[in-house]
Amino acid sequence: MKKNILTLIISVFIGTSCTAKDIFTNTNLSLSDQKATPETVSLYKKLNQLTQKGYLFGHQDDLAYGVNWKYENGRSDVKEVTGDYPAVYGWDIAGLEKDDAKNIDGVPFDKMKQYIQEANERGGISTISWHFDNPATGKNAWDNTPNAVKTILPGGENHTKFTSWLDKAATFFLSLKDKKGKNIPILFRPYHELTGGWFWWGKGNCTPEEFKSLWKFTVEYLQKKGVHNLIYVYNTGSFSSEADFLSNYPGDNYADIISFDSYQNNNDKNGEKFITEVQNQFKILNEIAQKKHKLMALAEAGYEAVPDPKWWTGTLTKAIGDYKISYVLLWRNHGWQEKEQKMHYYAPFSGQVSEKDFVDFYNLDRTLFEKDIKKALK
Repeated sequence: MKKNILTLIISVFIGTSCTAKDIFTNTNLSLSDQKATPETVSLYKKLNQLTQKGYLFGHQDDLAYGVNWKYENGRSDVKEVTGDYPAVYGWDIAGLEKDDAKNIDGVPFDKMKQYIQEANERGGISTISWHFDNPATGKNAWDNTPNAVKTILPGGENHTKFTSWLDKAATFFLSLKDKKGKNIPILFRPYHELTGGWFWWGKGNCTPEEFKSLWKFTVEYLQKKGVHNLIYVYNTGSFSSEADFLSNYPGDNYADIISFDSYQNNNDKNGEKFITEVQNQFKILNEIAQKKHKLMALAEAGYEAVPDPKWWTGTLTKAIGDYKISYVLLWRNHGWQEKEQKMHYYAPFSGQVSEKDFVDFYNLDRTLFEKDIKKALK
């Protein structure tokens, strides 16, 4: 059984009555949405408690498909290797704004809803991003034609179109209900990797003030529509300083988790660059999180096709180090990409070269998968 080492250590110094609950009450964490549902407030508290035990492991589209399979109920590449599901499930709602039946990765929205409900029933947590189309050009999220953001702010020529998109997102969020009819809490990560220039909302394609206005409008509009089951995740790409990270930050009343994305690539085969970058960014983020009383996360990470057999314990674990993060989410297991003629996956599957090391990673005290959540909160 995985142990809560930190609480044991603290107990030695300040008495055995110290619990994760006490640690939470001694912080000033509170959700930005003052009308958040009780279930959403409860999840935020649990996320904070769990940082005292370790960090949650997440995987994008985990239940929908994996390497060489799609839409098989109960299946998961992560579960086939470890015997346990991820603690966090990543999804994307791009396509919703166009009334598509499937999202940007081909996942039917009705199945996504089913998977979110099933995960929630087991105690799992879902996070949602939105790679939605450029509202000014009609092209995809990577069409970084400048000034699209300006056109969707109040008074802009695409503002009405944008609010209709938010209406569809609100309807989807409110449709996510558990068996008791309660709204399922979601970690919502809009406008992600905002410090990069590759998305229409990214750096260089709008001003910091325009971005802040967009973020605030989105949050306020969804809440006006009765959406109170979201925990808002502010997410950047790489950054070099506190000022850099906070340049587009909308304010403490509009964000609940602060995070960044970081990937290892093939010109960094031993992972030294990845480890250094993640460590440097967590050092900055940790100071911000303490000052602002926010949780922090590595919201996307990975090494495509995981060619390093010891990547999990030798690289990812070192990159996170001792920082108290809420979760790390690995990107999706698409499998073979015909157009690119290569394999595209980020978590191991049965027979993959890093499979054994991933089991060792799973067995670490600080890595929390789905079964660990309930154990850790006892």
